[in-house]
Amino acid sequence: MHTTLAGLEVEVLQANGGPPTGAVVLCHGFGAPGDDLVGLHGELVELCPKLASVRFFFPAAPLELEGGFGDSRAWWMIDFATIGRLQAGDPEALRDFRKLEPPGMGLARKKLLALIDEAQRGSKLPTSRLLLGGFSQGAMLATDVALRLEEAPLGLCVLSGTLLIEDVWAQKAKARAGLPVFQSHGRQDPVLAYQAAVWLEELLVKAGLSVDFAPFDGGHTIPSDVLRRLAAFLDKRF
Repeated sequence: MHTTLAGLEVEVLQANGGPPTGAVVLCHGFGAPGDDLVGLHGELVELCPKLASVRFFFPAAPLELEGGFGDSRAWWMIDFATIGRLQAGDPEALRDFRKLEPPGMGLARKKLLALIDEAQRGSKLPTSRLLLGGFSQGAMLATDVALRLEEAPLGLCVLSGTLLIEDVWAQKAKARAGLPVFQSHGRQDPVLAYQAAVWLEELLVKAGLSVDFAPFDGGHTIPSDVLRRLAAFLDKRF
C-alpha cells in the first residue's frame, strides 16, 4: 500500500492479512529513490516466513535532489567537499565528520519520529515491537532516532552506516544497554569508511548494546550473505 504518514510518502507491506505482530521501518540512503529498499521485503519474508505477519514501512526521504537520475531523494543534504576528503582518506576530515551533526539532520529526525508515531497508532503496536533500520544515510538517521526514542525499540539495523555526533550518541546509548543491533559494512566501502563503522560498533558495545557486526569484503552495498544474517537477526527479534 502506498500512503502518506506525517507528510512522508511511504510504502507499507505486510505479506499476511490481519493485525501485525510487529513493525519494521527501513530508511533508504542518499540519492536513492523512495522505494529503494522495498525489494528487501519479499527476500526477507522468504528467508524468514514468520516476517509475513510483520508490517514493513519504507518511507521516502523528504528532499528531492535536482539533477539526480529519476526519483533521487535525501534525508538531508551532504557536503560533497567533505565526502571527497573522506574518500581521499583525510584523517582530519574523518575525525571531524564523526563529531558533527549535519545541517538538516534535525528536521529529518523530527519527520521520522512523527512517522513512527503515526505508524504505531495505525498498527496499534508498542515501541517494544518496533524495529528501526536503514542503509547508508538512512542507517545514520535510524541510529540517531533509535537512541532518542522515549522507549527502547525492539532492535536496530545499521546497513553501511557510520558514526555521527559521537558525544551525543555515546551519552544517549547508555540508556539503550542491551538493545540488539545488527550492523554490516564493506571493508572496501568507497563512500563511508570502514574504520568509522568500527568506531560506531565500539561506541555501541561500550554503552552495553548487543551488536551483531557483519563485516564483508565489498563496497557500499547489501550482499546476499548480509541479507541472510539480517533475516536471522529479525527471526530472533520477532
